[in-house]
Amino acid sequence: YRARQTGADRLVALKMIRAGRFATASERRRFRTEIESAARLDHPHIVPVYEVNEAEGHPFFTMKLLESGSLAEHLARYHQDPRGCAELVAKVADAIHFAHQHGILHRDLKPSNILVDAAGQPHVADFGLAKQSGSSLHTGTGDVLGTPAYMAPEQALGGMVPVTTSTDVYGLG
Repeated sequence: YRARQTGADRLVALKMIRAGRFATASERRRFRTEIESAARLDHPHIVPVYEVNEAEGHPFFTMKLLESGSLAEHLARYHQDPRGCAELVAKVADAIHFAHQHGILHRDLKPSNILVDAAGQPHVADFGLAKQSGSSLHTGTGDVLGTPAYMAPEQALGGMVPVTTSTDVYGLG
């Protein structure tokens, strides 16, 4: 949601669990992992988290509002601009490398999870499927998480093979 953060008097993006107070323990854990993952990453091409809170049983967090849409909406501009495309991918790759250096796998890298700011700069978003190194997957064997068109082969096996940084590199490609 688009919201106003009153204390800082700024517009923000507000994300909450759809089920609100009726969310399952698994949904709450996944939401908490998303918050923790994104909040740990202070990088110019990763959407920053501003506030984490709960209102009337509804967990939420706020982050920088990027109103220019996602890369999915801007792909056509890169069809005839290979240099611009390479520069954009290099910035996203740098952001993902930074996440990897901090022990976080994104696991759902795709154009709709790359937000674009008013200057056309990319920002990695949606750490909802992120995995922090040393943590459990919060899924059972056989659960397949991610978007099939961007999913690495090992990810499609549903936990039968461990995912690594190469999973995100595949999605980046």
